[in-house]
Amino acid sequence: MAAAPPAVAVDGGMAAAKVASQAYLETKAVKDTRVLIADLCKQFYSLGWVSGTGGSITIKAHDDSIPKRQQLILMSTSGVQKERMEPEDISLQGHGYYDELVVPIIENTAYENELTDSLAKAIEAYPKTTAVLVRKHGIYIWGDSWISAKTQVEDDLKQGIDGAVPIPTDDAGNEEVIAALVANVEEMIKADRKITALKQLQVSIQKHKVGSYVEKYENNELEGVVYGDVPEALEKWHALGIKVYIYSSGSGLAQRLIFGKTNYGHLRKSLSGFFDTKVGNKKETHSYIEISESLGVNKPSDILFLTDVFQEAVAAKAAGLEVMISIRPGNTPLPDDQIFKTITSFAEI
Repeated sequence: MAAAPPAVAVDGGMAAAKVASQAYLETKAVKDTRVLIADLCKQFYSLGWVSGTGGSITIKAHDDSIPKRQQLILMSTSGVQKERMEPEDISLQGHGYYDELVVPIIENTAYENELTDSLAKAIEAYPKTTAVLVRKHGIYIWGDSWISAKTQVEDDLKQGIDGAVPIPTDDAGNEEVIAALVANVEEMIKADRKITALKQLQVSIQKHKVGSYVEKYENNELEGVVYGDVPEALEKWHALGIKVYIYSSGSGLAQRLIFGKTNYGHLRKSLSGFFDTKVGNKKETHSYIEISESLGVNKPSDILFLTDVFQEAVAAKAAGLEVMISIRPGNTPLPDDQIFKTITSFAEI
């Protein structure tokens, strides 16, 4: 077997791994840091720098009276909406100042699929790592996507959703766990589930394929395709000061790529922002309420929502938005008794 890959490490000791004393947690440094992180989360959210649960703020609770090996790094807690973050929500059990983090390094290759062997050896040599650096290229990080998928499965089982398969317990073998995860993901795909966990997993897979989406767009191998009436309409609305946002089941990254390079050129300059399933399922009313609140409109009806999916139109209307349905080739037929205004071109708006 080849020698283990080199690794980088943050010098550390074991003292930081110990649970901090209650007295330390009550110091002014820790309390002030918690308040600061909560305030910054709200400010960054209002500025649009982070989404509700996206991103994180981490600050060391610096106190000269506390030995450095016992000082903690505080961080905003995952899963808590940034705009609603409170000091008591801040996690106090993060990485210690002197904790050691080991990240193996592997050599880059001409094609990503040639990294497989060296990546596998790095993971085998450093089983506790969750990242591998590729020299002069970038980093592979894993963990969130499959955990999100597993969490989604657990929620599906609770709700009795068809096709959900229980995930084996920790004492089961890896093959059983993987097989259950694959079965659940396949069912999600077959059902065309518009859920964040599935989209995150799909984006993660695409990032690790030979020639990622980003690279293909940059190399002009891929381009977004829009109807001919779209560019002119976007340009007109932008000139009039009308803000246009995209809400898609595709990730925000995918949306930016698609509109950044289309068959009609760069259209992202005419767009004000992007929403994906992090705000919720597109067929659920609360998703549109969340969007309305985040945009800060006086009333939901100030927003015109355009869609080609009837169920989305119903959900948006229930949230108070104005709705039009765009009729395009290949659309699913609308119910005979539907009441929404329909258009066949953005020029009709």
